[in-house]
Amino acid sequence: MQIIDLEEKYKSLYLVCLEDWSDEIKEAGNHKMHWYEKMKNKGLRVKLALDEKGEVGGMVQYLPIEQSFVEGKDLFFIPCIWVHGHKKGRGNFQKHGMGKALLQAAEDDSKSLRAKGIAAWGLRLPFWMKASWFKKHGYKVADKQDMMSLVWKPFTSDAMPPKWIQRKQIPTFEPNKVTVTGYINGWCPAMNMVFERAKRASTEFKDNVIFREVDTFDRNTLLECGEADAIYINDKQVRNGPPPSYKKIKKLIAKQVKKLS
Repeated sequence: MQIIDLEEKYKSLYLVCLEDWSDEIKEAGNHKMHWYEKMKNKGLRVKLALDEKGEVGGMVQYLPIEQSFVEGKDLFFIPCIWVHGHKKGRGNFQKHGMGKALLQAAEDDSKSLRAKGIAAWGLRLPFWMKASWFKKHGYKVADKQDMMSLVWKPFTSDAMPPKWIQRKQIPTFEPNKVTVTGYINGWCPAMNMVFERAKRASTEFKDNVIFREVDTFDRNTLLECGEADAIYINDKQVRNGPPPSYKKIKKLIAKQVKKLS
């Protein structure tokens, strides 16, 4: 196994989270590419794991926490660490230590950059980005929000724990209309996919539906609304994980449109 920094020849693979075989991922548009181009000059780091044949099987991206979707200071933050586990495309690279090696590489690099610690988010469910996996590698829970835990590992005695940015706004909506509000940060193709599906579904209802886009790449906007990636239909949030299908989002919008008549 080899851990390398992102190279130009692997850039397109990184931008689709190693799922270049997926037709669904194409629905995510170019948001991740635009996010990467802006963030690479703000401290974003990306490393890839290659197996003994030189095939890319895993990735980790991490950045200064001040540029992330959580609150903190002098830490690095991991929005995503992923080892490809699907049978399709590249095949299953899991259970061979790639995740552990990527995490260690991110920690070592963060220390070399004089970070006081490193943080990540994890689900308190046995799915992707499991909080329990980070705990197994020495991380402690710093904060909780819904089914997500914010975990961290301090490197220095004066490191301060990170916090979730609290939701501060519920989108407003107009009477006699259905308002679909899409918050988008750009970092995650899965979230970008949900955003694009909601935007496309909204157009099918013509004047009955208004689609509003909120770009949370802007830090001030993110702090004002307290949401990085989310879809609201009027004042009700749509669960975005696992990513709902286009058909499901359209059905949810149609249900609200029906109430207008």
